[in-house]
Amino acid sequence: MKLKKKKRGGGSYSSSSMSDIVFMLLFFFMVTTTMRDEEIMVEIKLPEATEIAKLERKDLTCYINVGTPIIPLQSKYGTDTRMQLNDSFKTINDIRDFVAAKREQLSEADRVKLTIAFKMDLQTKMGIVTDVKQELRRCQALKISYLADPPKK
Repeated sequence: MKLKKKKRGGGSYSSSSMSDIVFMLLFFFMVTTTMRDEEIMVEIKLPEATEIAKLERKDLTCYINVGTPIIPLQSKYGTDTRMQLNDSFKTINDIRDFVAAKREQLSEADRVKLTIAFKMDLQTKMGIVTDVKQELRRCQALKISYLADPPKK
């Protein structure tokens, strides 16, 4: 006498909750991810520093990048030292408008905490640095910092 074996069916599961989980993860990463504010258009080799402190609040920092244009832009802008504010090359005279626009984006209490961060190439001439600092003094942007690489071990 042969016994008939009952066929076991494959377990079924509901995949409707799977899409909910995927959308929750997608939403989480969309909310928590920050996009890069600007594209660096100049080559910068930062100097090394022995004393380095991290910025307290990066949202209160705006960057002035100074260096030679990157290779794809050298045919258009040359190889002279350029200053980048946001996503375009500007002159010293544009710093005042740049700082004023950044201050307008901040709350009244945070405006005094605005920090200007210099990202300057090692080969940048000190005259350019002095000109930028003088213009920042004229527009009362007195809190500045210089970005540097940590010392190599």
